[in-house]
Amino acid sequence: MWLVILAFAATIATALWYSKAEDDRYMLSFLSLILWGTTIMVIVDHVMGYLMEGGEFFEMTTEATVLGGIMLIAALVVWEGALLIKDPKCVLYKRKSA
Repeated sequence: MWLVILAFAATIATALWYSKAEDDRYMLSFLSLILWGTTIMVIVDHVMGYLMEGGEFFEMTTEATVLGGIMLIAALVVWEGALLIKDPKCVLYKRKSA
């Protein structure tokens, strides 16, 4: 389930970034990159686990759903941290205009 959650979030983030690509003020490209990287990592994990141990490819358990939510929250926290450092609206760091 965590693969489905992350792939869905990556798709949504990519669509949002593509619609706002001219002005990537809120670093949606960075969020998209984080989510696609995590999705690829999870796909590799699932494929290796399936090839080595067999069983089901998609886990539809409560634990897998919670893990997907936690990984999504972690990705959003990293993105928010990058936004705070960049400060696109100049709220934290007042920049002098030239």
